[in-house]
Amino acid sequence: MDELNALPYLDAVVRENLRLNSALDMTVRSAGQDTSIPVGTPYIDKNGVERTEISVGAREEIVIPISLINRDKEIWGEDAEEFKPERWLEGNTHPRSSEIPGVFSSILTFLGGPRACIGYRFALVEMKILIFALLRNIAVELPNPVPEIEKKSL
Repeated sequence: MDELNALPYLDAVVRENLRLNSALDMTVRSAGQDTSIPVGTPYIDKNGVERTEISVGAREEIVIPISLINRDKEIWGEDAEEFKPERWLEGNTHPRSSEIPGVFSSILTFLGGPRACIGYRFALVEMKILIFALLRNIAVELPNPVPEIEKKSL
């Protein structure tokens, strides 16, 4: 395992892949009691009142848009839609990403808090081992011209 952790570009590729391709596009949580969620930027509600929090009643559902947050240009920059592993090698060039309460690399792929994925470390090791095993003995070439691949989801 130490050998895999000593490969910074492999780590960056895994992080970037998880940021762009989370297993879930969104998840839903239900409030256990009346509460409020603070917002980073104040907003104007439908009555014209400036708000700094969102009120949530007990048993109301909250949608957490994982994919949208992981690709938010205000957090990750104008190149948020691009696969760019180098962003993880350059240090924290996107300081707003530290506001995301994920358990891994300031991304929500494994969620965060008490309901975070308990197997995320195992999943990371498994991905790194698989990529390492597949790529160590093969050569890869891109066709010319490079085809455009687009993600399709429901």
